[in-house]
Amino acid sequence: MKWRLREGNGEAIYEIGVEDSGNLTGLSQWDMSASLQTLQRMAKKLGATTTILRERTLDNNRTVAEVLVRKIPDDQNNIEIRIAVLGNADAGKSTLLGVLTQGSLDNGQGRARLNMFRHLHEIQSGRTSSISHEILGFTSQGQPVHYNYSELITAEEICEASTKLITFIDLAGHKKYIRTTIQGLSGYSPHHAMLVISSTAGVTGMAQEHLAIAVALNVPFFIVVTKIDLTPPMNTLRSLKSFLEQVGSRRVPLVIETIDDVITAGTNQLTENVVPIFCISSVNGDGLELLLKFLHVLPPGISSKEKDRLEQELAEFQIDENFRAGNIGQVLGGLLTKGVISEGAKLQIGPMKDGSFRKVCVKSIHRNRVPCRVVRAGQSAAICLDTYIPNLRNGMVLVSNDLKVYGCLYFQATISVIYHATGIHQGFETTVHIGNIRQTAVIVGIFSSNCIHTNESASVLFKFKGHSEYLTVGQRLLFREETAKGIGEVTQVFPLNVNTY
Repeated sequence: MKWRLREGNGEAIYEIGVEDSGNLTGLSQWDMSASLQTLQRMAKKLGATTTILRERTLDNNRTVAEVLVRKIPDDQNNIEIRIAVLGNADAGKSTLLGVLTQGSLDNGQGRARLNMFRHLHEIQSGRTSSISHEILGFTSQGQPVHYNYSELITAEEICEASTKLITFIDLAGHKKYIRTTIQGLSGYSPHHAMLVISSTAGVTGMAQEHLAIAVALNVPFFIVVTKIDLTPPMNTLRSLKSFLEQVGSRRVPLVIETIDDVITAGTNQLTENVVPIFCISSVNGDGLELLLKFLHVLPPGISSKEKDRLEQELAEFQIDENFRAGNIGQVLGGLLTKGVISEGAKLQIGPMKDGSFRKVCVKSIHRNRVPCRVVRAGQSAAICLDTYIPNLRNGMVLVSNDLKVYGCLYFQATISVIYHATGIHQGFETTVHIGNIRQTAVIVGIFSSNCIHTNESASVLFKFKGHSEYLTVGQRLLFREETAKGIGEVTQVFPLNVNTY
C-alpha cells in the first residue's frame, strides 16, 4: 500500500472481489466486511483514509467493491490538481466555476460568475479577458469544501479543511484573447483541461481550436456541456462524438450518466483515450453531483517518482505575473517547474534586456493566499523579493544561483506545421509560446528546404524580435498566427555573450 500510494502521488484505488485477470468473482458478505476492515487497518497504520467509491452485488449474491485510499504526502497540506477551463465565449465557464467554488446555484442572469471576474470591464461585458484562479477542496470522505461550506470561510480555511484541492485556471474564451488562453495552458502546465461547451450554441470553431491546443500540448481533458435546462444536449452530444472520433484526436467519448460511469472515467483519465462528457445545468443543478464526484476521484497528473526527480533539480520558477503591493515590495506570481524554494533563498532573476541576470533574495512565500515556508516543484505560488527590480516582465524566470544562466535571442527548433494556407518561408513572423514565454519571433533560416507546408516538419532557426528570453533544450513550443499553427521542440539555444552579475 505504501508503494502504491507513492506511485499514485497519495492516491490508490483497491478493487476487492476482482481477480487478477479482471473477472468479477465477488466475496461473501462476511468476507467483504473482513477485507474492508483489513484495508482500513492497513490505511490507518500509514495515516491514510479509505472511502468506498462503489459496491455492486453480482448474480451469485457475492459483492465487489472499489475503495479509494488517500494519504496526503508528508511535505504537503493536501493533494493538489490544476485544471484549465477552456471553451467558447458565453459557454458558461465562469458561471460553472462560480457554482462549483461558491456552492450556490446561478440565477440564470449571471450572478454566479461575478466572483470570478478581476476587472470592471469583465463585470460590465460578462466576458473573461484575464486568467483567474479559484479553488475547490474535498474532505477525505468526498464532501466538497467551498465558500458555502461554513459561514464566512476563507481560502486559508478551505485549504486546511481539504485533503484534496482543485485549482481552476479560468481562461478567456473569446477569439480576441486566444493568446492569453494559450499562455495559461502553456505557462501553468495544468494536469487536466475542462472544455466547456454550451448546449445552445453547440461545438463552435473556438471550442475546436481550444481542443486542438489541449491535444497539441498533450493535456488530458474532459468535456462539460452546460445550459441543458435551456436546450436538450442531444445534438451537441452527436456533433461532439463525431468530432472526437476524427482522425486527429482518435478519442472515445463516454457520456457520464451514473456514479459507475464517474469511477470508470476517473480511474482511466490518464491512461486511456476515453473522454468523459458531463451534461449539467448551473441554474437547476442537474448533473453537478456527478461532476463533483469525478473531480473528487480525478488522479493527480504527475507520478511521485517524477515529482521527486524534479525536486532534486536546481530551482526554476516561471514568472506569470509581477506587481508591487504597497510597501511589501516586489511580488512575483507563477509556477515552480523544478527544485524547491524556501524563505531566505538566494536566487537570480532575468534575463534583463542585455541578457544578464540579477541576484535577489526571497523574503516570503504565499500559496493559495496562505503564507508558507517552502514551495516545491509543480506548485504555483506568489513570491515576495527583498528588493525592487525595475523593468520586470512576465516570461522571466527566477533560478538557483548555482545555475549558469543566460538570455538568448536565437534558438533552433524542430517544428511540425499543423496548418498553413500556403507555406512557411524564411522571414515568417509568428507569436511563439514556450512555457510562460509569449513573444513574436521570426524564422531566419529553414534547414533542408526553402518552405514548409501543412503536415510537414523541419528544423528552423528563430530570432526573438523584442528581447532575450531564457530557454532550455527540450521545451515544447507552440506557434500561432491567424489560421496558421504548429508545434515543436527547442533543440539548441544560442546564448548572448554576457556576464551574470
